[in-house]
Amino acid sequence: MHFERHFLNREPPPPAAGDTVVVIDVLRSFTTVAVALANGASVVYPVLALDEAQSLGHEIDKSITIGAVVGGAPAPGFDVGNSPATLNTIALNGRPVILSTAGGVQGLHRYREQSSLYAASLVCARATARAIARSNAQRVCFVITGEWADRDGDEDLACADYIEALLCGEPVHPAPFTERVWCSDFGRRFQTGTWPHLPLDDLRLCAAVDQYDFAMPVRRHGAGLVIHAATEPP
Repeated sequence: MHFERHFLNREPPPPAAGDTVVVIDVLRSFTTVAVALANGASVVYPVLALDEAQSLGHEIDKSITIGAVVGGAPAPGFDVGNSPATLNTIALNGRPVILSTAGGVQGLHRYREQSSLYAASLVCARATARAIARSNAQRVCFVITGEWADRDGDEDLACADYIEALLCGEPVHPAPFTERVWCSDFGRRFQTGTWPHLPLDDLRLCAAVDQYDFAMPVRRHGAGLVIHAATEPP
């Protein structure tokens, strides 16, 4: 199996058709998605533009909208900000979720034409590796969305390294990868107490490895995309 890493904000050429693409956003979009699915969301619709997400929220009955702008602040007019800890207190009971964020959602749409596409974070990393292994993938491209001018993105690189080690059958302990999330540029912001929209509870949840036993494949849905939980047998 061959592995590549692409960085969303470096404008790489897209991988060749047929690759398995894993778009990673540990802090926080795809941890939020995992929490939503674990708490009963029927499906998650990742939408690029905030206004389009709000419009879709008005169209889909009983939906809940989650939105954030660059820097992590909640988007005005959305039901919830991009906070997995906040969402973890809400029983979604089959409600659909509409998500619009600055990082992970952008990555999914850039690689939307890939035949095998996953959203991933550390909380469901092992399940993601298991799904990829069962698909007999030959080439896996990890898309790092957390690297910005002021952020090293190491929380996403840690997730990619962990999934790759699992796919290679290497003995791996989750503790060093958890530590990398805490020590990443963005992770350290959650610890300062000076960023009101970056609560420490979010960091704790995002750094918890293998909390959920499902992968998050992404499929085209009309003109948009849709994320489901896919449980694989161990």
